[in-house]
Order: sequence, then structure tokens, then C-alpha cells
Amino acid sequence: MSTEHKFLAVYLGSKTSPKMTAWQALPEAERKAKEQEGMAAWHGWVEKHKAVIVEMGGPLGKTRKIDANGITEVSNALTGFTVVRAASQEDAAKLFENHPHFAIFPGEAIEVMPVLPIPGR
Repeated sequence: MSTEHKFLAVYLGSKTSPKMTAWQALPEAERKAKEQEGMAAWHGWVEKHKAVIVEMGGPLGKTRKIDANGITEVSNALTGFTVVRAASQEDAAKLFENHPHFAIFPGEAIEVMPVLPIPGR
């Protein structure tokens, strides 16, 4: 068994953030060029880290919250996810430094947390 641990990275962004407002205000041709640049950089990031990516994940759609009161549509800042392996949370976090999600695209941040074992297993 590997000594490396799994970490969930969640991509955060807001449709109303200043970065998104500025992104939406770009002329369409400029925005499309930035999208192409961003996707090329994202694919480059994946290629560089493919040995530690457990689950590529992907973009997230609309959210439904389920609780004792039923099911409701809610809004949150989650925009995507990826699962990686690393020796420590610090090492996992370093994988996402200068990630295209916020370095090129109007994403705001990436949060990295350990995937813990299920108790009793």
C-alpha cells in the first residue's frame, strides 16, 4: 500500500465576482482566445501531474440540497473538483499553485482537503 494519501481539490468561483465581471466584459474574440489559452494550460497541468491524479473530476453543475425539509436548489462557490495523491496536504496544495483555474480563468481559489478513511473500516 502506498504511503501517499488522497486529497480532494475543489475549485471555487462566483458568477458575481470582480474577476468574473471583468471576464464577461472582455470582447468575445479576446475571451475566446483566453479560453483557448486556459484550456491549453489546464491540459498541460494535467499532463504534468497525471501520475498523481486519482480522479480528474470536472466542472460541477447546479446544486441540490437534500435535508430533513426535502430537496431545494441552492447556490454555492463550488465549480469543479479533482482528486490527487500526495505525501502530505502541503504537497497536494503545491500541485495547484498558479493553476489555470485562477491564473488564466476567472476562478477565485482552489481548496485542498484530505479524503479521510471511513471510520470503522
